[in-house]
Amino acid sequence: MGPILDDQVCYALYTTSGLVTQAYADLLKPHGLTYPQFVVLMALWESDGKSMTQLAKRINLSKATVSPILKKMEQSGWISRASVPGNDRLKSVLLTEQGKGLAEEGKQITQAALCSTGLSQSEANDLLSLCSKIRNKLNTKNHDSINDA
Repeated sequence: MGPILDDQVCYALYTTSGLVTQAYADLLKPHGLTYPQFVVLMALWESDGKSMTQLAKRINLSKATVSPILKKMEQSGWISRASVPGNDRLKSVLLTEQGKGLAEEGKQITQAALCSTGLSQSEANDLLSLCSKIRNKLNTKNHDSINDA
């Protein structure tokens, strides 16, 4: 008999991630935002005016995945893209007034999502720490295996 599904960390993370993302989807629906779009907004609230490459790296998605997300967000008025002075080929992603205006409510959205999990702030901090440990280890391992190839 093979491994037991409910004993697998990968399965626990996968199923939990889907449920947490759905909790966010319900909170973001009134704003017409998807969870990936909200992730983009959070990254830009941290540091507005990133290049698409910087933004993709920050949110851990490929540029090919980020590009249609940004296109939709630009059409919806959340962001704008402008050429970087001195380099017309490089675009900077900027929050519009609409995008900046959601920042305070964004804090309430993240708090409501946390509340829906039933975790205390301390438990959430522990979970964040464990996820960071996993991510760092796997990023290092993947980076090492690429270098070994």
